[in-house]
Amino acid sequence: MPKVISVHSYRGGTGKSNLTANLATTVAQQGYRVGVVDTDLPSPGIHNIFDLEPEVMTKTLNSYLWGEADLADGAYDVGRNLNLGKGGTLFLVPSSCKADDIARILKDGYDVRLLNDGFRQLVKTLELDYLFIDTHPGLSKETFLTIAISHCLLLIVRPDKQDYQGTAVTLDVARQLNVRHVQIVINKALACLAPEVLRQKVAETYGVPVAGLFPLSEDIAKLASEGVFCVRHPEHLVTQELQAVARRIME
Repeated sequence: MPKVISVHSYRGGTGKSNLTANLATTVAQQGYRVGVVDTDLPSPGIHNIFDLEPEVMTKTLNSYLWGEADLADGAYDVGRNLNLGKGGTLFLVPSSCKADDIARILKDGYDVRLLNDGFRQLVKTLELDYLFIDTHPGLSKETFLTIAISHCLLLIVRPDKQDYQGTAVTLDVARQLNVRHVQIVINKALACLAPEVLRQKVAETYGVPVAGLFPLSEDIAKLASEGVFCVRHPEHLVTQELQAVARRIME
């Protein structure tokens, strides 16, 4: 049965899209058929990480929500330019980055019920093993729906008071929605923080497992979202941690 993984954070700037792109790629490298949907309609950006140029994106998630195309029509094979190996496949359904389309979404909204139908259609049409959903930060009707249909919810938190408080609220919502599996990923941790102490403290505070802990990395910052980090740096310690998180997801 295909597995749906939502990657979410209460605040922006946590590295959510970067983590989504790298985890989806890491899973695809194991030989699976993987899809990614960018549901961050007001501020799309994951297409940059996959080197998908805006002029190529003739069909997007917006096209589906406005009844102009099936969701699978906006699925682009971004895996063909990556070193996936083992026969894996990776598709991305981007959101439109056109100013007029973003303004229309902000002004008129959309029927969130279409998302669930679209995800099911996409999984069936592309015969996906895994579907990653890159959510919009914060809590809204859209995020409630994507969280509710997830087999696994990955919550990204930075060692920051606002992130800690927002994550607590998000976890309460996830429990009310009966999300089956919730795990936390700590990102952008300063080198002065003891990793295992931080990992244990977060796990005990929230009562959910910590799937991974990533440092504040200058190497990631240098890449500046121009490419998938785990492909560019396959031997890096960050890539090894990504592989560990991917294994936990696949379990």
